[in-house]
Amino acid sequence: MLNFFITTLFLLSFLANINQVLADNFFKSKFANYSRNNISVVGSSTLYPFISIVAETFGRETKFRTPIIEATGTGGGFKLFCSGIGYDYPDIVNASRLIKKSEIEKCRQHQINFGEIKIGYDGIVLANSAKGIKFSLTKEQIFLALAENIFDKKENLVKNFYKKWSEIDKRLPNLPIKIYGPPSTSGTRDAFVELVMIEYCSKQANFQNKYQNPEILHKKCQVIRSDGIFVEAGENDNLIVQKLKNDENALGIFGFSFLQENSSKIQPATIDGIVANFENIATQKYKISRPLYVYYKIEHLNLVNGLKEFLQEIASKNTIGSDGYLMQAGLIPPSNREIEKNEVELRKNL
Repeated sequence: MLNFFITTLFLLSFLANINQVLADNFFKSKFANYSRNNISVVGSSTLYPFISIVAETFGRETKFRTPIIEATGTGGGFKLFCSGIGYDYPDIVNASRLIKKSEIEKCRQHQINFGEIKIGYDGIVLANSAKGIKFSLTKEQIFLALAENIFDKKENLVKNFYKKWSEIDKRLPNLPIKIYGPPSTSGTRDAFVELVMIEYCSKQANFQNKYQNPEILHKKCQVIRSDGIFVEAGENDNLIVQKLKNDENALGIFGFSFLQENSSKIQPATIDGIVANFENIATQKYKISRPLYVYYKIEHLNLVNGLKEFLQEIASKNTIGSDGYLMQAGLIPPSNREIEKNEVELRKNL
């Protein structure tokens, strides 16, 4: 009996030690790189230049190190952001769209709570070389140029057969259709698909009759053709601008801020009669526009040195307001009410 009692105590002690080792390893796996002194930011290439300016200002004017900013694309950023808590994972993700339900669920699975800051607005433009022809397009024409499948004159759903703009509409130029755009991981791509492809397609009776389930209709409307007419040019919008310089009749899809930076080299297409400019995007007269967001981990606020102060810098009226320094870089600012809402929500989490 005594031997049994001693053996039991030994086993319990052994199991307790094992549990402690496992707990220690779990903690170490989350906080393995405990010497990280920089704030880590990933996400949207559209927000990259804006948040880089904030990071440089923050590093120059405070006692904290300059945050490290990486342009991974919005989708790629959320994948990293929602993968875990601790120094091995980013503190902030920049997003050129709202966080998706699937991304929220992934964050929940990893016990991540996050806050949201709306930093402003951006338009999505179609542009070509300033040396090329000036395009004036409608959402319908853009959809017919880019969709994987379209209806022919006999109302049969077929693979997209349009090769030239003039085949879509005789009033359009007799030029081959060629469009450079971001990959599927990009928030700009997501927003463009939502605001152009789905917005037009989902209202068409032939597509509604073909796909009566709204979820299936939504999925079918967003598929972009893969026959070489649409060319994925990576997450770097500057790369698209460079390609347009060498291919003057091709169009590129990217954020308005890149148009502003390269206004002497490229020109925007007019969409449904409206040109993409600061005023039209700010008043939402230009319909292909979207809000821009910063998401941050609440669990990291007391973990990463300077994170609270950096978020306060981002949300400040001096940064994103109508007289803020990011407006000089091309950001279309949020309203005063939206800025106040950001500040209230941030104070709750801090």
